[in-house]
Amino acid sequence: MPDTPMRRRRQRAYISPRATWPNRGLAAALIAGAVLLGYWLPHLERHHPIGGLSYDAAAAQATLGAIASGIIALTGFVLTAVTLVIQSVQNTSPRLAGILGFFEHSLILFGALTGTAVYALVVLAQVRQSHVPRLSVTLAIVFVVLSTGATLSTLAALREVITGGGLARAVGLRLHQVLDSTWQPPDPTPPGPASSDPTTLTARRSGVVKDIDGPAIAEIAARHDVHITCLSAVGSFVEPGTPLLHITPRPVPADAARHLTRAVHLAPSRHIDHDPAYGLRLLVDVAIRALSPAVNDPTTAVQSLDQIEAVLLRLSHRPLGTTTVHDHQGAPRLTLPRPGWEEILDLALSEILHYGSDSLQVHRRLRALLNVLAPSVPPARTAALTRYRTMLDRSARTLPDPPTATTADPQGLGGPAPNAGGEET
Repeated sequence: MPDTPMRRRRQRAYISPRATWPNRGLAAALIAGAVLLGYWLPHLERHHPIGGLSYDAAAAQATLGAIASGIIALTGFVLTAVTLVIQSVQNTSPRLAGILGFFEHSLILFGALTGTAVYALVVLAQVRQSHVPRLSVTLAIVFVVLSTGATLSTLAALREVITGGGLARAVGLRLHQVLDSTWQPPDPTPPGPASSDPTTLTARRSGVVKDIDGPAIAEIAARHDVHITCLSAVGSFVEPGTPLLHITPRPVPADAARHLTRAVHLAPSRHIDHDPAYGLRLLVDVAIRALSPAVNDPTTAVQSLDQIEAVLLRLSHRPLGTTTVHDHQGAPRLTLPRPGWEEILDLALSEILHYGSDSLQVHRRLRALLNVLAPSVPPARTAALTRYRTMLDRSARTLPDPPTATTADPQGLGGPAPNAGGEET
C-alpha cells in the first residue's frame, strides 16, 4: 500500500505500547520545562522588562489563579473521559486497549495540561506589587489556548475511535504498520489492483466513498465528449488502486483525470449527508441491537420501523437504481450506481425480520408496514413486498401463537384491531 503523508499521520495516531516510555519522557519534559520557564522568565522580566498584556498585581494574581484551578479541573475531566473510553474499548474486546494504547497516547496531553497549571502557579508565586511579569502572564493565557485546542482535538479523536467502525479502522491501520515493518514485500511496489488502462481512473488512497460530485463529473465529460461510469457506489470502501471511474470511448487529459478523481470524495467513514442508504443502515442497527438477547427491547425496534416505514413511503414512487446524468444537449455523460427498490427493501427489512423472528411485536409491525406500502408502490415493485409477506407467514408459523403474529398492528402490540367495532359496556 503506498505510503502517503496523510497515511503516515493516521498511522502515528495509533502507536504501539512500546512508545509508552518516550511519551512519558516527553510528558515529564513538558512539566519540567514549564517549571523552569515559570521561574526563569519572571526573573528575566525583572531586569529586562518585556511587553505583554497590561496587568496590575491583583489582576495578574486572579488570572493566574483562575488558570491553574481551571486547568487542574480540565485535567481531571480529560482523565475521566480517557478512562471511560478505555472501559468502552475493553467491553468490545479486552485485548484492544493494550494493542492500541489509548492511555499512552494521552500522556503528552496530560503533560501539557499539568505543565500549564504548574507554570501558572510558579509565575503566581513571583507576582509582587512592585513587579508584575506581564509577558509571563500573557504566555500563561497562550498556553491555556493551546492546551484547550489539544484537548478538544484529542476528545474528537477518541470520539471517532470509540465507535465500532473507528475501532476497526484503528486496528487496521495498526496492522498495516506492523505488516510494513515485519513482513516486507519482495517488490518495493506492493501488489494491488491498479490498472494500466488509461480509460480507468483508480483511487489514490483508502477510504469510504462519501460523495460523488455528479455535476462536476458530467461537466468534464461533456467538455471532452466522453461518457463516464462510476465503478464504486457511495458508501463503498476502496483501497489505493481500486477502479473508480471508467471513461469511454477515449481517455481524458491528465489534468482532467485529476479533477475527476477528486470529484469522488473519500472519507474515513460513511456520512448520512450524501448517503441516504446509510441513514437506513443506522435505523436498522438501532432495531437489531434492541432485538439482541442482551437487550431484548422490541418496542425500540418497533419505533425504528415507524421511521423506516416513513422513509420507504417517500421512496415508493421515486426513481431508484442506476441513474444516468445528461448534459444540456441530452447526451448521456455519467452513469451512477445506486441501489434499486429491492436492495433498499432488503436493507430496511431483512435483518430486522431475521433477528426479530421470535418477536410478536416485530411480526405485527412488519405486516402493518407492508400493508401501508402495498397501495403506494407501483405495480413493478409489489413483487418484493409479496416476497416479504411470504417470509413473514413462514416465520409466524414457528411462533407459539401464529394467529396473533399474523395480525397487522402499527403499534406492534396493543393497537386497535382492524375494522373492529366499539367495545360493549
